[in-house]
Amino acid sequence: MGKYDFDQLIDRRGSGAMKVDALDEFYGRNDLLALWIADMDFAVSPSIKDALVDRMKHPIYGYATVPASYWESIISWLDRRHGWKVAREEISYIPGVVRAIGYAINHFTSPGDAILIQPPVYHPFQRLIDGNKRRVVRNPLVLDGQSCTYRMDFDDLEAKFRDERPKMMILCNPHNPAGLQWDAESLRRVASLARRYGVVVVSDEIHGDLMLRGERHIPFASVSDDAAAVAVTFGAPSKTFNIAGLVSSWCVVKNPDLRKPFFEWLEVNEFSAPTFVATLGTEVAYRHGEDWLDEALAYIEGSFDMVERILAERLPAIKMIKSNASFLAWLDCRGLGLTHQELINLFVDRAHLALNDGAMFGDEGEGFMRLNLGSPRSVIREALDTLIDCVAKGR
Repeated sequence: MGKYDFDQLIDRRGSGAMKVDALDEFYGRNDLLALWIADMDFAVSPSIKDALVDRMKHPIYGYATVPASYWESIISWLDRRHGWKVAREEISYIPGVVRAIGYAINHFTSPGDAILIQPPVYHPFQRLIDGNKRRVVRNPLVLDGQSCTYRMDFDDLEAKFRDERPKMMILCNPHNPAGLQWDAESLRRVASLARRYGVVVVSDEIHGDLMLRGERHIPFASVSDDAAAVAVTFGAPSKTFNIAGLVSSWCVVKNPDLRKPFFEWLEVNEFSAPTFVATLGTEVAYRHGEDWLDEALAYIEGSFDMVERILAERLPAIKMIKSNASFLAWLDCRGLGLTHQELINLFVDRAHLALNDGAMFGDEGEGFMRLNLGSPRSVIREALDTLIDCVAKGR
């Protein structure tokens, strides 16, 4: 029996949680079991809650300095957890990874420039590119049906670098929605090509702490000199410790030619100035939350195993893509023989389940759904039972 209770059912309704209080806005109804947006339904580590509550007892919430211990906690975490050595001058605070990618797009590229992504991939990437008047270049991932996992298409990647001349590539490492940590050799090949063709690689590593079954996260910038030369890395404790509402992320840039002008731009626009709740929550998480995280990951691993077993036994038409990171399951539902709209109707209107529609991650996601396993197993079992019952009853 662990120290923390991840089976606890916590009612989040009325707390302003997007996951439950925005169902009407995103799904047109609020009677759904919420298994979509990527935050967890687990209570945070008591060390984080206690530190924030204690600080809030002070009656003044004014401007705050950034303690040196905040930076030290990030540096120590990256070294201890991932074997990645980072110097203080190589780190900046960022108010959220999606915002950070927007900042990078505006700093490193100009309107009309091409930016490469690898769909199916986290949907804000395309929105940020389109919304900032840049041009999307796609290097689709290849799904291996036998191994039930994805790989990069390097021939196409080089052709796109050569012919489309993107100024930037947005890399998802680990990949969302596939839950895949890229191997070191794949990352080295990306870095080599990017350096050869003059492409800045923005690496979204927000799921990097959520490695499963003993796998290790491989920071992109750590794999080679080429990677360190082209990488702008974003990460955060938000997914890791379920504290996205504190809005605390970090940026690491090894190459001073990229780093100095970017960090100066962030500073002059006050994008790199954190609130005291961000620095406090981050530091306490990284210094005192590791045992909570290890237990949470073990629980999530068990949930993955449960889902895989139930689908294999009772609904083999749906297959789960093999993942080694994060709490998000990427479900291949094409075996159901439904159109994508029929698939959405099955989940939302008949089973009353709110999952992320696979097509939002690109055309390559049609026929897929993304299931959030960061919930008590009783909730996951209820969702699967309902879905299986609906499929058995037919259209």
